Amino acid sequence: MAVTAKTTSVESSSAMLEFPARRVPVVMEADVVVVGGGPGGFAAALQAARMGCSVAMIERFDMPGGVHTSGLQGAANEGVGGIHTELMERFAAKGYVYVASEKDLPGWAGNPLSHYERNHKPGASFKRASFNPEGAGCEMVQMLDEVGVTAFYQTSFVDAVVEDGAGDKKMTAVIVQNAGGMQAIRGKIFIDGTGTAELAARAGAPYVSGGGGQPDGTEWDGVKRPIPGGLLWTMTGVQYEKLIRYQQTSNDPALTALIAEASAAKDIPAGLYRPRMGGGAGVYGEAYVGHPTLDMSPINAPGTFIIWQNVPYEWALHMDESAADETRARRELRAFIDAEARFLKKYVPGFEAAELTDIGRFVGIRDGRHPIGEHVFTIEDARAGTHFRDAVTKPMTKTFYWDGYRKHTFEVPYRSFLPKKVGNLLLTGASMSFSYETIFMVMRNFPWCTQTGEIAGYAAARAIKQGVGPKDYEWKEPYF
Repeated sequence: MAVTAKTTSVESSSAMLEFPARRVPVVMEADVVVVGGGPGGFAAALQAARMGCSVAMIERFDMPGGVHTSGLQGAANEGVGGIHTELMERFAAKGYVYVASEKDLPGWAGNPLSHYERNHKPGASFKRASFNPEGAGCEMVQMLDEVGVTAFYQTSFVDAVVEDGAGDKKMTAVIVQNAGGMQAIRGKIFIDGTGTAELAARAGAPYVSGGGGQPDGTEWDGVKRPIPGGLLWTMTGVQYEKLIRYQQTSNDPALTALIAEASAAKDIPAGLYRPRMGGGAGVYGEAYVGHPTLDMSPINAPGTFIIWQNVPYEWALHMDESAADETRARRELRAFIDAEARFLKKYVPGFEAAELTDIGRFVGIRDGRHPIGEHVFTIEDARAGTHFRDAVTKPMTKTFYWDGYRKHTFEVPYRSFLPKKVGNLLLTGASMSFSYETIFMVMRNFPWCTQTGEIAGYAAARAIKQGVGPKDYEWKEPYF
């Protein structure tokens, strides 16, 4: 039955709708409820179910995997253990992994068009592995089915139902929306696999908005802007040898002459190929804050490339918190993709017979909310190699791009999985309690997100078995 709403004024003078109380059917009660089926949410749901918990997983698209499946990223990595290794092995066994090297793509190392190999020495050896996003999604669906996870696909997370108490708040249910209308799913422990800490925010956990800015002082006008999100798309039928031949014989490695020709003919919009930021582009300036040239990587099969289309840095969009920003990004990036595909076919040798075959289902967000947990892992922790009594990993070494490409050996505490003010919620992946400098391009990749999901699922299952909340569960030794 339709609900009659009335409008009321608020201090901001914006219109508001006030709805009468409504009844929402509870469609499931589970030990563990996971919101978001990206690498973190997927691994959390899988691990908790394998340990005997009843698990509900809410996913807004038609398969798990997040940016790596629905978003087309498809980055295959060497297995780091646990579920991540299992995934890589199962993808390979099904024939979903494609590997390209210098033998397949001579001239790709050091090529300015390469997203990953552009900084290699020309002629250097490389191996670029990717997995078929659609095939991988099918395999992940099957893995969840095998252990009895109840997955709600094409289902949007709407809100969290939270009870106030003497200490931390307690989540009792999540509200979702799908073909069956608005529904509620109750749970004992909840896991945030959204990638943008949306569940934590709705539940009332404190957070810092995205917008760490560039590391070398290149914020424009003093504004802290998020690292821009991106929309991935693919073209098939690219004649790579012809492309390389043009780059070399015309001395136009970055397609600068062709871009100028197309721009003069008004065949491409002014914002498509943007100049680098003034005063230096920062560590990832060329890839993420400018888009001076074609940005692509081999995927799936010979002649198929995935191409990056990034939100202009100067737009300062917060797509995880603003519907208007997200809508603008989707609309304008699709227009950029259409223009770039037509430019490539018309002007660039090797693309004459190529076709645009797929566009990601969403604009990936690289710099979203940063929840404030019981411990916020910072660059100082990494530099000091701080030892934590509740470390979830053995000491690991990674390169921190925002710290002058320095390598640090460090541990991550269990407390960074626990947001403040909410007692029965665990964080995963890019929604972890990490500072901007540590999460971006260091601790938000596919392997790490999968590992954190597995850890969160393990902690949730152990807490359920002991009859305690995640914050009362005592973490005793590293999992990885």
